[in-house]
Amino acid sequence: MRNLNSVHLNGLRALEAVGRLGSLQAAAEELGVSIGAVSQQVIKAEAQLDHLVFERTPKGMVPTEAGARLVAGLTEGFARLSQTVAATKRRDDSILTVSVAPVFAARWLVYRLDRFAERHPDINLRMDATIKLVNPALCDVDIGIRVGTGTWPDVKAELLLPQEVFPVCSPAMAQRLKQPADLLQLPAILDANAMFTWDVWTHEADLSGATLETRHVFNDASLCLDAAIAGQGVMLAWQTLAGHALKQGQLVAPFGIRARTGFGHYFVTSEGVREPKKVRDFKAWIRAEMAETLKLFP
Repeated sequence: MRNLNSVHLNGLRALEAVGRLGSLQAAAEELGVSIGAVSQQVIKAEAQLDHLVFERTPKGMVPTEAGARLVAGLTEGFARLSQTVAATKRRDDSILTVSVAPVFAARWLVYRLDRFAERHPDINLRMDATIKLVNPALCDVDIGIRVGTGTWPDVKAELLLPQEVFPVCSPAMAQRLKQPADLLQLPAILDANAMFTWDVWTHEADLSGATLETRHVFNDASLCLDAAIAGQGVMLAWQTLAGHALKQGQLVAPFGIRARTGFGHYFVTSEGVREPKKVRDFKAWIRAEMAETLKLFP
């Protein structure tokens, strides 16, 4: 441990962040300091170590052979430190921190939180709404719910729901639809960040190669849904996004044709760690609520 007395901890953090992320700018954003501050910390740490950790090239900071070994060891060490701190923070069994995408939180989860509180009054939920995939082992998050393939590194992913997509539109707009091909006459509302295209559904509906005329493009699925509710066009939605609006009669899913995207909703938890009771309780409750949602899609 005495070796650590000769190098400032902030300098080691800067070396690790730059080496792992590949640039001073990315490291500065993660550490919450300026690029100049990271650069000075790196220079100072190299002087304290009496070793050149990075080569300065036109393409950025490239670890030397010795630097690469140092960065790998620092990354492993800081990961263990982070896991230890996170585990200490999570010792309060009365608080459950859940990381979810904002659209999942706003369009599905918030409508059901009162029922969770009724069933588990001893657990206080703390929602972390972010599109960033977090590793529960390295932060104070207890469990995450994410859409993807479930192949994320260093976490345990457990399938909750295969994603199925289908067109939705306002009830007034649905009145003019008699057969699936009629959808091609409606203006389309597109999610620029969607992981799938209309081809997924048109193939399932025997309309392969058909296209819809685009009216609006948003970078947020929730905005797309609001536009569809407002009668501005038809969008390709999925179960947790449109379920509440369908139940309330704000939207209609014509023809009942759904297509799987190859993605799914997954629970994301710490790999190789026994789940505490509050996490198991939350997962069981989510599965029960999801079963209720799926009754809308016979």
